Amino acid sequence: MDEKARAPKRVKKPNIFVRLVALAVTAALILGALALVVYRDRFNLDAVKRWMTYRSLPTSATGEAAPFSHAGGDKLDLAYLEGGVVTASTAGAHYYDLTGQHLAEEVLSMENPVLSASRSTGVVYDVGGQSLFAFRGGGESFSLSLSGGADLLSARPNDSGWLAVTAQQSGFKGAVTVYNSLGKEMIQISLSSTFAVDAAISPNCKTVAVVTMGQEGGSFFSRLLLYRINQTEPYAQADLGSLTVLDLEYENGVLWVLGEDRLLIINAEDASMQSYTFAPNYLKGCSLSGDGFALLLTGRYRSGGATQATIVHGADQSARSINLTSQVLDYAAAGNYCAILSGSRLTLLDQDLTSIATLDNPQAARYVDLAANGSALLANDQQAWIYIPPS
Repeated sequence: MDEKARAPKRVKKPNIFVRLVALAVTAALILGALALVVYRDRFNLDAVKRWMTYRSLPTSATGEAAPFSHAGGDKLDLAYLEGGVVTASTAGAHYYDLTGQHLAEEVLSMENPVLSASRSTGVVYDVGGQSLFAFRGGGESFSLSLSGGADLLSARPNDSGWLAVTAQQSGFKGAVTVYNSLGKEMIQISLSSTFAVDAAISPNCKTVAVVTMGQEGGSFFSRLLLYRINQTEPYAQADLGSLTVLDLEYENGVLWVLGEDRLLIINAEDASMQSYTFAPNYLKGCSLSGDGFALLLTGRYRSGGATQATIVHGADQSARSINLTSQVLDYAAAGNYCAILSGSRLTLLDQDLTSIATLDNPQAARYVDLAANGSALLANDQQAWIYIPPS
């Protein structure tokens, strides 16, 4: 046999420089991870997220981006989406990017326009009407037109773009239809003995919660029914008594149900519940969009404005409050933050109601919404703009 063929192959030694670089990168990653754990209370990850999101958006010395014009209209409402803004009014629905570029629109007359939004999806519809429009990802992702005399009552998207639509339909007292992010119908729940008035989908898109109202012995009662997406019979239910449900939010394993005098926190597995009552104060406003908490605005008297802001945490039902000294024009909650807008100041707070940033004289803003990273969408009747708090 050839001596060259029998000779063992020489193993090439790795370059010492490459080994040193790999070792240095590994050490840096380990040290970075340790530093993040040790200094997590000091290191503001949301500030990094804000920088990544808005690094190409010019801002003023106050942290405000240049305002852009929107369509306006009566009964105006607006919401911040991931990288965009959706507005709804009696003149229709409009979708913009953060510089004001028009991404999509539906120009039509609405008598009672409603904007329902998750972090990724904004849904615009006319209560009692038959048309619905969903916006996400830079365009109109889905539209729905009911037929046969059906009337829209509620439509709620989750962060994955799934949608629960509650409507009155011929032959039933109420019906809830769940659509996936592509607009495909996944399940329809039709009720003949009680009215369906609202519904929300779980973040994992596996269950849907339906609020119903009925009458028994001359008195009205409400229930919360919980369904698997692939089953038309509820697996659990919670009796809500005479509570009139004003708002609903489905978080991971928890349902927030808002009534006129209390806030219910319901376990989505067994329908057990905890209750936080507002008495002796009166409810003036509420946002259920925070991560694991609700923002409540209450007042001492039935008439008049809010005099107190309260954070209620879902994990342990603990609450913390601060007094309000100015008239509240608008408010919002998202991620770990909440915002309170008065005529002369925007105040951003964390879950402990500690102020993290203030903006004086915010260009006559009347509306506010929040991104989960803590930046704020501000607007008046003609313009909208982003405010980015300092790190």
